[in-house]
Amino acid sequence: MSRKYWILLGVVGVLVGLDQVTKYWIMSIYRIGETLPVIPGVFNITYVRNTGAAFSFMANADPAFRIPFFLVLPLGALAGIGYVFRKTPETNRLLIWGLSLTVAGAIGNLIDRVIFESVTDFLHFHWWSRYHFPMFNVADIAICVGVGLLLLDLMKKEVKTPSPAK
Repeated sequence: MSRKYWILLGVVGVLVGLDQVTKYWIMSIYRIGETLPVIPGVFNITYVRNTGAAFSFMANADPAFRIPFFLVLPLGALAGIGYVFRKTPETNRLLIWGLSLTVAGAIGNLIDRVIFESVTDFLHFHWWSRYHFPMFNVADIAICVGVGLLLLDLMKKEVKTPSPAK
């Protein structure tokens, strides 16, 4: 098996495991809505269930649409990522890591959706009671970092592409 597949398996194994362990820990210790200030005025651990996507997108949509949508969409995305991953050269480490992180995050949140029809979020950053960043979890971090690496890879390619002569 080539090195890129070892990276994929390692990243997915570690991050899906960490994501599921942290979510299980939160669910076993906290009640929904319960919060623990870690850094007062800045960071709390707060247990919430997110029925939507990032930033609670579509959280209030009709469950008859929302639930199948959030099960089918990640499966389609994983299939597309799998195709791109297979075509990615071994030398493109940035793309390999970006895709691997994105896959790990997608799988972590998909597991929640299959089991609970929602995602467990618990990391809550805020500035006192005025500004609140949407709550998130380990899988969300993996997706964000993965997409960031994919964007860096895309920008790297844009810089290397010569502009057409006029």
